[in-house]
Amino acid sequence: MSDLTSTIKRMAHLARLNFPEAELARYTQKVEAVLSYVEKLNELDTTKVEPTSHAVDFVTREVQATLRPDEVRRFEHPDEIVADAPEKEGLYVQVPRVIE
Repeated sequence: MSDLTSTIKRMAHLARLNFPEAELARYTQKVEAVLSYVEKLNELDTTKVEPTSHAVDFVTREVQATLRPDEVRRFEHPDEIVADAPEKEGLYVQVPRVIE
């Protein structure tokens, strides 16, 4: 068993995933392909490339078309919002207590 296969088995165990050995071989091949691609990317000369925290520059608003301003709007049918809630009281949804 390769180191990569044992790593994938350990990750699956930690994630509480269980799959047959045939699936393990398939996932190992997929991870090997991803790692191979990352190795190719590591060969690129990035010395003159500025580091970024996002793929899109939000300062210049290059993605302005995909964003809209937040605005408060009245929902005409509030009963539809809570219609599928398992527990509700009027227009309020009851949820389990998370803070003691």
